[in-house]
Amino acid sequence: QVQLVESGGGLVQAGGSLRLSCVISGRLASINAMGWYRQAPGLQREFVARIINGDTTIYTDSVKGRFTIFGDNTRNTVYLQMNDLKPEDTAVYYCNAGRYSSGTYYSNSWGQGTQVTVST
Repeated sequence: QVQLVESGGGLVQAGGSLRLSCVISGRLASINAMGWYRQAPGLQREFVARIINGDTTIYTDSVKGRFTIFGDNTRNTVYLQMNDLKPEDTAVYYCNAGRYSSGTYYSNSWGQGTQVTVST
């Protein structure tokens, strides 16, 4: 099992930027992918972005070109840089860690979540 601690959420005006951080600790050898999900009030948690083996990245369509996921192995941290934020990006953002094996993703752990609020 691994432990995840997020930070960096806050209140920002539309068009602004935020950077979320997620520090991972524990059995790191069991992990080869980390990502971000979000959950808005009354909606299901949805996938936002993932980085696999430190270099392959995937994004949901609504954030492509605006969000960037990247990692710093020296700090055991994964980041989500969010630019040109929109009110519809408002949600609690959760860090996730897991492993890809034979084309299947297996989730391992979730962080506690960090609130992102984008005002008009």
